Amino acid sequence: MEKRTYGKTGMQVSVLGFGGAEIGYGHASLTDVKNLLHKALEQGLTMIDTAACYAISEERIGEAISDRRKDYYLFTKCGHASGLDLPDWSPQLITQSIERSLQRLRTDYVDVVHLHSCSKEILQQGEVIEALQKAKQEGKTRFIGYSGDGQAAKYAVEIGVFDSLETSINIADQEAIELTLPTAVKQGMGIIAKRPIANAAWLFSKDTVNEYSRPYYDRLQTLQYDFLKSSAQDAVATALRFTLKVPGVCTAIVGTKNPQRYEENASMILGEPMSDEQFHTIRSRFQAVADTTWVGQI
Repeated sequence: MEKRTYGKTGMQVSVLGFGGAEIGYGHASLTDVKNLLHKALEQGLTMIDTAACYAISEERIGEAISDRRKDYYLFTKCGHASGLDLPDWSPQLITQSIERSLQRLRTDYVDVVHLHSCSKEILQQGEVIEALQKAKQEGKTRFIGYSGDGQAAKYAVEIGVFDSLETSINIADQEAIELTLPTAVKQGMGIIAKRPIANAAWLFSKDTVNEYSRPYYDRLQTLQYDFLKSSAQDAVATALRFTLKVPGVCTAIVGTKNPQRYEENASMILGEPMSDEQFHTIRSRFQAVADTTWVGQI
């Protein structure tokens, strides 16, 4: 699998990363997670992204592959108490959450800790950033980052203290392409695209789409991309290749609890990347119909 350099960190990350939300919220069995992640590592996966608030995700990852810690880069997120008896976004919470994540993941360090959708107002106070920097100084994380969208992400990028940015980028969510990515690239930040296939929202109907995917479903009804009329597999492949074509994107994370799905997703990006012409066609369509309400989705 293709690897890209993760900004100034120098890490060589697989262009298709693994997102741990589904195995956590879906309470995937340890057997399935072991099968999924061991197969994915053999197929070239080098970046795994999770979060303290993703239910049992951190525990499952730690149980499944902590014995292969040198084979992958491990990212997690903090900021939400998620069971800790502390207020969200307090410096004490940041410190204790990172400690708990290390225990769950069965490791002495992670490669990146992201602040998980932290507001601009909290960032401006500075205390959570200081707590994250302290964890870096203590060797609990090699790098620090911000995960989020919109004006908060713009501020996080512009202050120049973070090594990594995780933000929404896909065929239905392109605000970051102009709002944050150019500055993030100049800052040398590693960039993760989350929601890279727009939750495959076009595969739902008006009655079956869930609230999480509804904004993308509604946007895609307006966008009416021609390629979404092709087979589901071809459409997903095009959507994923678009995201990976966006300048600055190092890796795109797709989550699953299906042991076979990572291999299927990886096969979609083999061969020739998306052409410049097709990329600009999708970008132009988005720019032509998007309005001011089409902001990045957290």
